Parts: sequence; structure tokens; C-alpha cells
Amino acid sequence: MISTTIDSKRAVASIFNSAIAAPAIGAAWELGLLDELRDQKTVDVHKFATQHDLDSGSMQALVTALAVVDVVERDRDTVAAGRLLDEAYRTKSLFHWLALGSGGLFSRIQYVLRNENREGAFYHRDPAAIAYACRDINRQYFDPVFWAAMNGLDSKFHSVVDLGSGSGERLMQILDQYPGTTGIGIDLAGPANKVAAAEALERGFGDRLSFIESDARNLGYRDEFAQVDLLTCFMMGHDFWPRENCVATLQRLRKAFPNAHRFLLGDTTRILLDSNRSKHAVTEENVPIFTLGFEFGHAMMGVYLPTLEEWEGVFAEGGWHCVKRDLIETPSLSVIFELEHA
Repeated sequence: MISTTIDSKRAVASIFNSAIAAPAIGAAWELGLLDELRDQKTVDVHKFATQHDLDSGSMQALVTALAVVDVVERDRDTVAAGRLLDEAYRTKSLFHWLALGSGGLFSRIQYVLRNENREGAFYHRDPAAIAYACRDINRQYFDPVFWAAMNGLDSKFHSVVDLGSGSGERLMQILDQYPGTTGIGIDLAGPANKVAAAEALERGFGDRLSFIESDARNLGYRDEFAQVDLLTCFMMGHDFWPRENCVATLQRLRKAFPNAHRFLLGDTTRILLDSNRSKHAVTEENVPIFTLGFEFGHAMMGVYLPTLEEWEGVFAEGGWHCVKRDLIETPSLSVIFELEHA
């Protein structure tokens, strides 16, 4: 919560300016400016715009937005790292997810909140941008815990399915690490699947990796699932909820993949909105980055976000046994559950 000791005009101006800077951080990352700043220390804005075929005037405005919030420092055409560059770089994909991937949702709050409008496809997000951001979110926050869990598996696996595969990066990394394995990515977003399939082909995975456009919540058994012995699912488990739907989905996955010895399920849990019953709840005075955007956005989409305790209460009924849970403290409270057939 913004301190009341700060001048109110300056404080509200900071809110406004931050709303502009948030998409600027995401865009600066995707355009390569943040990486060049970290590598080269200083960047000539005009030369950067020319080299990347960018509009020079717009690029100057983007840099100004970053300078206003101390991400960069500028001297005419030259920009250098600002006081907050390192932290902004570390959290860049969260800004991208919020402002670019979910911008179409947050720009329509006044429309989405009206019950008369909440039918059919009543909101829009950019699935390709979401996949782009989640790729880095996975690498930054989930991967260290994920690979520790993978290295600790008590049995070998030969075929892996990733539910909500997005960019396909997790599957490609798994196939790189385990050369004898095959993989299937399942995602409802057709554009993300096309991007993933093209990259998989470019990286030489050939017939080892394929992608299916389907809803992971309603999967039935297919012949190609018979040999799958490992399931993974990251950053989409909340789409299984509310509770009765989640239990049904877990049961369907149990039947669709009868030989899956392990299911690694990672997601971010609810700790702010109506989270009083969770021991991990935070107050409005101490909200971490990502939490407010993640929970507010999913509330508007009508997607129920479970607490950690609510997740732990569905596995047995869904046909799975939780062998272990690995907590990830940032960007909000995230967790990887290691499940096996009950």
C-alpha cells in the first residue's frame, strides 16, 4: 500500500507512470534492449533503433518511460543501467505476462465486470505473448526446482506429456536431457502450438516431439498415450478448478495415462484474495510482485485460483497420491507437487 506520507499528487503520478512503464519493460525485453544493456552497459538508442528497424521516435519514448521509473539512466541518445535494471530484468517476464500477454484483459476491466457481458468469449488475451512470457517464468522460477525433482525420480521414463505446453520449451529441454525419450505437448492455444512445432522442427527433434491442440481438462485415452510414463503441467493447473471440476480432471488424467508413474504439477497459488484461511496469506500492505495481477486477472476471467491447502485436499479423491511438495517462494507462492497413481 502506498504510504500516506508521500505527497498525494506525486504518488498518483507514480501510479500513472508505472502503468506506462510496465508494458515498456516487457517490450524492451522482447525487442532485445534489456539484454543489450546488461551485455554492453551502454546503448545508443538511435543506433539500436536503426539496427533493429524500429521507429526512432517511439524508441526514444520507450527509453524515457524506463528512465522515469529508474530502470535506465539516459544522457541524450545514450542509455545505461539504472538503479532498478537488475530487478526489472529478473522480473521482466512477469511484466510481459501482465502488460503484453494480458493487456487485452486489463484494458477492458469496466466491460468484463458487467454480468451482461460475461458470456462466450468475453475477454481477450494474447496466447503467443503469454507463451513467450511463461517460457522465461518457467526458466527463472520453476526450472531449478523442476530439474531437482526430475533428477530425483525413482524410475526411468521413456515418454513424457506436457499439459499446457505453450512454447514447448520444457519438452524440448527434457528431450535434450534424456535423448532416448519422446514427447507430446498438449495445449488449447493453436498459435502457441504452431510456434512450438516450428521451433521443435528447427531444433531437430523430428518425430520425437509432436503437439496436439486439445483441452487438457477433457482428455480421454488415446493410443499414443499408452506408453506415456511421465506427466508434467506448469502454470495452468488452476484451469482445472473449481474443486469438483479439478477432481474430475485428475480422474480423467488418471485414466487417459494409465502408465504414468509420475505427475509433476507446478502452479502459483492464491495468497491474497479471500485467502484468510491459508497460512500463506499476505495482507494488502505486503503484496509481492505478480500476485495482484495474477489473482485479479483470473478473477475477471472467472478462473478459480486454489490455495495451497485446497490443492492438497483434492489429490486422493482425484486418484493421485502426493509423494512430495516443493515450495517456490517467488514470484508469488508457487509449488511443484510430485504425484503418483494412488
